[in-house]
Amino acid sequence: MTRRTRVVVIGGGQSGLAAGYHLRRLGIDFTVLDAQAAPGGAWQHAWDSLRLFSPAAFSSLPGRLMPPRPGEPYPDARHVVDYLADYEKRYELPVQHGAQVHGVHRDGPLLRVETETGGWRAGAVISATGTWSRPFLPAVPGRASFRGEQLHAVGYRRPRDFAGKRVIVVGGGNSGAQIAADLAGHADLVWATRRPPRFLPDDVDGRVLFDVATARRRALEAGRTDTGGVASLGDVVAVPPVRYARDRGLLRSTTMFTRLTAHGAEWPDGTRAEADAVIWCTGFRPALSHLTPLGLRGPRGRIATSGTRAAGEPRLHLLGYGDWTGPASATLVGVGRTARDAAREIAALSA
Repeated sequence: MTRRTRVVVIGGGQSGLAAGYHLRRLGIDFTVLDAQAAPGGAWQHAWDSLRLFSPAAFSSLPGRLMPPRPGEPYPDARHVVDYLADYEKRYELPVQHGAQVHGVHRDGPLLRVETETGGWRAGAVISATGTWSRPFLPAVPGRASFRGEQLHAVGYRRPRDFAGKRVIVVGGGNSGAQIAADLAGHADLVWATRRPPRFLPDDVDGRVLFDVATARRRALEAGRTDTGGVASLGDVVAVPPVRYARDRGLLRSTTMFTRLTAHGAEWPDGTRAEADAVIWCTGFRPALSHLTPLGLRGPRGRIATSGTRAAGEPRLHLLGYGDWTGPASATLVGVGRTARDAAREIAALSA
């Protein structure tokens, strides 16, 4: 069975919900197809201790402030899930959970979205599937020969799972720092990074980062010199657990190893360390396989965009994948602006 709607939004996490909010405000008929069985997007799969970088009020989607939780200035992932579930219900967004999209195809003047339970034909599609479902593992020599446990950050849950074990955490970004801090004192920890971690000043949180990203966007739009944005400040936000471990000397990094062995890792100078587990905090790639039939992906796997609109297909918008789909668009507070712009463009195209 093929159904018809004006817009199909693929993905019911924070980006898809923000898109739905603005489409609803413009009176545009739409449906949201979400592969997750329940509301909350990728946040429902985060590790137990994960905290936002910003207070609740500065981590909100358009139209609805995230309520604070007493005694917790930085909300945890469970609080975000509850907020997104409430947001979906409050605005009566038509989200179909458990609807995995397999492909988007051109179908004359429309786009056809195929799922396991049938198809949808729409005048426009917003792809908001994020990156969480595509964890990246680097091609490190010896990775296949390591006999211990290997997992990406998406599979990490709590430090007690590794209590007393020898663990190598790989990655110098926020995920690497937070998981290393979580394990410090529970496991025999090695934190391997390609360069020394660059901690942001302790008073810098998501509020400051959003202001810096906004200032960079305005400078670029005005033709002024690129300020470097958030990357110019550092790589790791010193959230309280990271700061605690760092200040007590529990969070020290070492250079990246050359290869993995059957029982651990080896560094360029011949130093070796045995390990029971390696946790890869090495980032993600955009989840875009459902767009393969459109033939839009470039050599780096990305789709060229003008704002959120795909350069090669004006009926397709991409939302929430990173700065290439809008400054800070992969954040709760940042996605609202790009979602609004995408909805307005779709309204103008339809008109």
